[in-house]
This record gives sequence, structure tokens and C-alpha cells, in this order.
Amino acid sequence: MNDEQKNARPRDSQRQGLYMISVAASLAGVHPQTLRVYEQRRLIQPTRTPKGTRLYSDANVETLRRIQELTDEGMNLAGVERVFDMEAQIARMRRRIVSLERQLEQTRAEALAEIDRIRRANRAELVPYRPPQPTRIPVRRAPEDSTESETQ
Repeated sequence: MNDEQKNARPRDSQRQGLYMISVAASLAGVHPQTLRVYEQRRLIQPTRTPKGTRLYSDANVETLRRIQELTDEGMNLAGVERVFDMEAQIARMRRRIVSLERQLEQTRAEALAEIDRIRRANRAELVPYRPPQPTRIPVRRAPEDSTESETQ
């Protein structure tokens, strides 16, 4: 097992509350009161113990760092909320695209299989279509009346 595998935590543990507010604030480089403000604005959602103590996960700490990056660049909290909303919307849209692409491939495969089945079932009955060829119909001209030309 390499170092990366040893240090990698399962996805569930990234969302499990591990840190009390003071530790999480220290890890993110913010004041504990700032975490309470972020929670009020629903930027982060720590879990709570049965007694109500906030517990922050690794994912929460990463979110706090991301908020700090955005606010350090001059964005206000309303802007951060909007960025998070748009990122969540993009993630949902990407998942939807992947789902639709899978559905399209499945439908395409089913359609091709059905076409093949119909071709095999009706092979003797199918006759290739050939458009009609233009035909020439000879035009017969009436013989000139010799009596009329002589009398004139």
C-alpha cells in the first residue's frame, strides 16, 4: 500500500463530523464565530451531537477554505452563496448529461438490435426498392393523307 492509499480516507469519513468548532476554525484559519455565521447563511452544515455540539467534517473544512479563498479575492457572502449554488447546479447538470448519454446509448443499442431482428425475420419478404426507369414510348405519326395533298 502506498502513502497516498494510507492517507486517503473513505468518502463517508470525509462527511462525518470529526472536529469541534474551535478545531475546525483553526484548520480553516477563521474565527469560530465566523463558522456560526456561515452556518446561519447555510454555507456549511455541520453535524450535531445529541447534546447539540457542532462537529465539522473534512468536507466542511474544505468548504470553509473555499469560502476564505473567495472572500479573500473580494467576494461577499452573497456572492459565495451564488457561486456554490451555480457549482451545485453544474454538478447536477453534469450528472443528468451522463445519465442521458447512458440512456441514449441503451436506446440506440436496443433500436439497432430491433432493426437487426426485423431484418432477419423478414429477410425473404424484403425486396429492395428500385425506382422505375424512365421508359420511351414511341410516338406514331399518322400517315399523311395522299388525296388531300394531290387536290390542293
